[in-house]
Amino acid sequence: MTDTARKKVLLGITGGIAAYKAAELTRRLVQSAIDVQVVMTEAARAFITPVTLQALSGNAVFTDMWDPRVPDNMGHIELSRGKDAIVVAPATADFIAKLVHGLADDLLSTLCLARECPLLIAPAMNRQMWDNPATRRNLAQLGRDGIIVIGPASGDQACGEVGMGRMVEADDIAEAVSSLLAPKLLNRRRVLVTAGPTFEAIDAVRGITNRSSGKMGYAVARAALAAGAEVTLISGPTGLTPPAQAKRIDVVSAREMFEAVKKHAAGVDIFISVAAVGDYHAAKPSRHKIKKSERNISVALAPNPDILAYVAGLARPPFCVGFAAESEKLHEHAETKRRRKKLPLLAGNLVQGAVGADDNELTLFDDAGAHPLPRASKDVLARQLIAHIAKLYGSGQKKKRSA
Repeated sequence: MTDTARKKVLLGITGGIAAYKAAELTRRLVQSAIDVQVVMTEAARAFITPVTLQALSGNAVFTDMWDPRVPDNMGHIELSRGKDAIVVAPATADFIAKLVHGLADDLLSTLCLARECPLLIAPAMNRQMWDNPATRRNLAQLGRDGIIVIGPASGDQACGEVGMGRMVEADDIAEAVSSLLAPKLLNRRRVLVTAGPTFEAIDAVRGITNRSSGKMGYAVARAALAAGAEVTLISGPTGLTPPAQAKRIDVVSAREMFEAVKKHAAGVDIFISVAAVGDYHAAKPSRHKIKKSERNISVALAPNPDILAYVAGLARPPFCVGFAAESEKLHEHAETKRRRKKLPLLAGNLVQGAVGADDNELTLFDDAGAHPLPRASKDVLARQLIAHIAKLYGSGQKKKRSA
């Protein structure tokens, strides 16, 4: 299996203090297998250097309308051709005004005027500039012109004030770009995703948990959203920020996750069980902290409900996808689990080096066999997984209609 065709984005950077966030945005887009071409205004160079952006993007950075590296000095035409989107982050109040009035007095503004692809902007400015009636009129016009506006957010600003106008974080912009570019393979499908670890209390302060970071589950939720799905994310305890468009339900224990899944599973089309659910809980947890002593103590463990088996065993189950993290014999254990739970698809990986990391490698197991996905970022793997799910789900729906 291979990922979808590599998308190409032109990232424009204008002259605001939030330009420093463009470095992280570039890294996030590249990490998502997007080819990034950076174009900077002269003012942007006062805040961040082209060298930084070239190192992160792997491509030459352009700032000059008459750059001789572009054939026929037509940079304002050539650089945007073949791009899937243009993203301007940060977009200052001045640059927004240029877009509204069709001004083209530098390379970036000319590229935006001559584009043949979608344009997204992430405004960044002082709160008073954001609240100015001229800016409000300009933003309204951008909406009428079909330009996608991401943010801004409210918070601390470089000037020391607090309010609207702060550029949203790089992850939010990258998520919006990925959603725009992704094929809508699961358009309007309802998808339920579980993610993260569970925590089983032993006493008032201690408990049994595992090392799951939740990163893979959250990446799957983002990929499903980008594919056009309506996503409910049931998450164990993590420090991750959920995708803005997902409905998030926070739980702690495996039994809490089970109750949440039971409540929502009946109405979904696809269930993706990514969470590392604890197999056992303390049979009789103490209400108070167990005091330390020199004696050995024993904790009786009782089995937790098998959430995935429950959903797969419903009278009318959704399309169920399981995950298996193994320390050895991946193919044998993963395929045994898939067949025992009667799953159409299971994603397996070896835990060594994967827990908490930003990248991983997966093997997808289905009725046709094993499909290895080489090591890549978890966002890339999640998109590949969603593409495979969409293919199998679509085939299953066709069989039902012809039956």
